[in-house]
Amino acid sequence: MLTNSTNPGGDAMFGQVGQEGAMADPVNLYDAKTHLSQLVERAAAGEEIIIAKAGRPMARLVPLEALGGPRVPGLWKGEIEIGPDFDAPLPDEIARAFGSGVP
Repeated sequence: MLTNSTNPGGDAMFGQVGQEGAMADPVNLYDAKTHLSQLVERAAAGEEIIIAKAGRPMARLVPLEALGGPRVPGLWKGEIEIGPDFDAPLPDEIARAFGSGVP
């Protein structure tokens, strides 16, 4: 069960935002570690979760913004040019800097 100092012994709905624009009750760090997968699911569903340490808000768990959609192949066709030597071996000095094993 998720708990905090203002709601000892809380329940599974702890920290839920009740009103539009209302700030969630903070979840203490220990409970956040213990119930991370549940908190991530709630955040993915649109809820903002505040994680606190010793009663002080430290982090905010929020849903990711939706990506722009599927990639469209050929979008840059005719816009860029790749040189014929793009996959040529690097000069030895640069290859050594990347640890390629060149003596």
